[in-house]
Amino acid sequence: MSSVSSQVITAEATPEPQANRFERHAWRHWGERLIEAVLFLAAFSAVAVTVAIVAILVTESLAFFEHVPLSEFLTDTQWTIMFADKHYGVLPLLAGTLTTTGVALSLAVPVGTVSAIYLSEFAGHRTREIVKPTLELLAGIPTVVFGYFALLMVTPALQYFMPDLPGFNMLGAGLVMGVMIIPYVSSVAEDAMRAVPMHMREGSYAMGATRLQTAIKVVMPAATSGIVAAYILGISRAIGETMVVAVAAGQQPNFTFDPRESGATITAFIVQVALGDLPHGSLEYQSIFAVGLVLVLMTLFFNVVGHLVRKRFREAY
Repeated sequence: MSSVSSQVITAEATPEPQANRFERHAWRHWGERLIEAVLFLAAFSAVAVTVAIVAILVTESLAFFEHVPLSEFLTDTQWTIMFADKHYGVLPLLAGTLTTTGVALSLAVPVGTVSAIYLSEFAGHRTREIVKPTLELLAGIPTVVFGYFALLMVTPALQYFMPDLPGFNMLGAGLVMGVMIIPYVSSVAEDAMRAVPMHMREGSYAMGATRLQTAIKVVMPAATSGIVAAYILGISRAIGETMVVAVAAGQQPNFTFDPRESGATITAFIVQVALGDLPHGSLEYQSIFAVGLVLVLMTLFFNVVGHLVRKRFREAY
């Protein structure tokens, strides 16, 4: 009996052969390398797509600027490439883009911020579970629906107070764009506020502050980086909006910052030309890449500014 037990103990205590252990570790090593390669390709694909888009825009834009001086493109106040008397000034499109974006942000930023404060600091759990999904549902509505809503409901309502307002105007389009991007601002800002540690609120309450004072003077400063990110997301969304301005703003390039006038944005012009019968490689066709490059540079500028602001507030808090 003792002999059998000693044999069993000896068999259990016998170490695994060195070659088997190395073989198992080798398989695990190659498996980890494969996973690293897949993750690298997933991350690299996003960078590669971005680089490819920028490369295409730059290449086609250079062909456009071989015929149109850059100074004329940046300083001329007329954009009439579809007419016999051609002018290639991007300022009217730039003015339309900035005007509609400004109108949209004038509505989306305050309403979105107030909504985020309410959902984060005042709303009960049940109310938040109803209101927040309802707000986010706005983000799922097709933008063309918003465009016709601006044209058929918002603009007639504005004309009731401003009889001289034309049927196509940047004011109605901008206001509807603001309604459309409220969920982006509200959701991201509310998530940033709820991420603020509870002990900061409790310390404020212990000092005698009210809920509103705590929200404005404690929670919002601590969540500034996230709130700024929400604003930058809203700006990028407004600049890149296409269908609302294409349907309701008029698609008429007009160098004015008066939102009561009709106008065209960069994205609306790209849609207008891309859906036409212009031959590939023509100067008019290449113009969409030049204005597209301007749009990318604008978005990059606002994202860089937002990154610097977030970095500054992170260091401060």
